[in-house]
Amino acid sequence: MNKIDYNGKSFKAVSNTGNGETSNETIFTYVQQGNILTASYAGGNIVSGHLIGMVNENGEIDMRYHQINNKGILQTGTCNSEPEILKDGRIRLHEKWKWTSGDESSGISIIEEII
Repeated sequence: MNKIDYNGKSFKAVSNTGNGETSNETIFTYVQQGNILTASYAGGNIVSGHLIGMVNENGEIDMRYHQINNKGILQTGTCNSEPEILKDGRIRLHEKWKWTSGDESSGISIIEEII
């Protein structure tokens, strides 16, 4: 796979397990410098969220996130994202995540690039 550059790209959640907080109203805006990735996100149940991660040579992301939901609860977690390039050239990320706060449960989600 060619090296993926996430810089300046926006993503929207398209699916999530029931214990997740993101939805199709949640928009992520990515900034990448070298192999360091950061993002801010909000929408749906999320009032404000941020993530920081490292991108490997295959475009996979190892990240940590923190967010405040619409109930005023601060949440934290870890996530590993695997990219897929769609036929139209957009990026789809298959994510395996785990809360490091609250019930510490885990789940899977998919987010897709918005063009």
